Amino acid sequence: MTLTINDLKSKKQYADKSFSVIVLLGGTTILVILAVIAYTITNRSTDAFRIAGFKFFTGQKFVPNGTPPALGILKYIFGTALTSLIAIVLAVPISLGLALYTTQVAPQWLKKPLVALTDLVAVVPSVVFGLWGIIYLAPKITTLYKHISDLCDGVPVLGSIFGKVGSGRSFMTAGLILAVMITPIITSIAREVIETCPQTDRDGALALGATRWEMITGAVMPHSIGGIVGAIMLGLGRAMGETIAVALVIGSSAAITSNLFSSGDSLPAVIALQWGEANATAKSALIAMGLTLFVMTLVVNFAATAIVTRSTKRMQGAA
Repeated sequence: MTLTINDLKSKKQYADKSFSVIVLLGGTTILVILAVIAYTITNRSTDAFRIAGFKFFTGQKFVPNGTPPALGILKYIFGTALTSLIAIVLAVPISLGLALYTTQVAPQWLKKPLVALTDLVAVVPSVVFGLWGIIYLAPKITTLYKHISDLCDGVPVLGSIFGKVGSGRSFMTAGLILAVMITPIITSIAREVIETCPQTDRDGALALGATRWEMITGAVMPHSIGGIVGAIMLGLGRAMGETIAVALVIGSSAAITSNLFSSGDSLPAVIALQWGEANATAKSALIAMGLTLFVMTLVVNFAATAIVTRSTKRMQGAA
């Protein structure tokens, strides 16, 4: 039995339509799941919002078992934002450096082991990082914190940022642990994105007399900027949502302070540590914390999309 050209075209069109339907169903399923999650946690948060109102976000006292209950989570929002910011500030330069080194500089014999090691670190469970942080890093790094604090004592701004040192379980330690955790994620994605830059673009820049650094900044980075921003936002999302590792090293002492060496707390850590003994009001407040974290993540992603779009338009205009 022979197939005619029309039969082949018909089968190809059927395969294309089937693939389109499958992709559409997959994308729709993700949106439906997100909608169900948003509806569920919003519905379960109504009691907390009814009790506290807008003070839920602006209040600094969280005593759900009190009479009346106090449901203010501003300190936890601050801790989540601060530790995530520290992690991003520390992780992004290292991650981009590793990605550029493995793709543009490293010899072939060294590239494969570096890639394998980076991917291996990415799969280490978060609780392992947390245990390492509380058992080894926090006690050992306290001496360094005290040295930095002494150097900055009396210096405007720096004196308040690197102030009095406590036990080593602090915003800074949590940020360091998060930086270690998200570095391999950002590195792996950035590396894959950078490798998509056409070799002709790189060779063309070098042929025009550009140095390797000029080739990277003039050809590779503009081509990869969208994917790199996406990698950074994915790492930021991981840092904002990390629970166990942060809970072990942040100190569990909610505070709004400019001192990075002070103990603090974060939204995911509070949810994990207090859920087991929470009453109905407290559970509603903890679920509302989860909703707040969900919204914060969405805002970060929308901001990243806007940044990528603006960068793309700017590069197209320059071209």
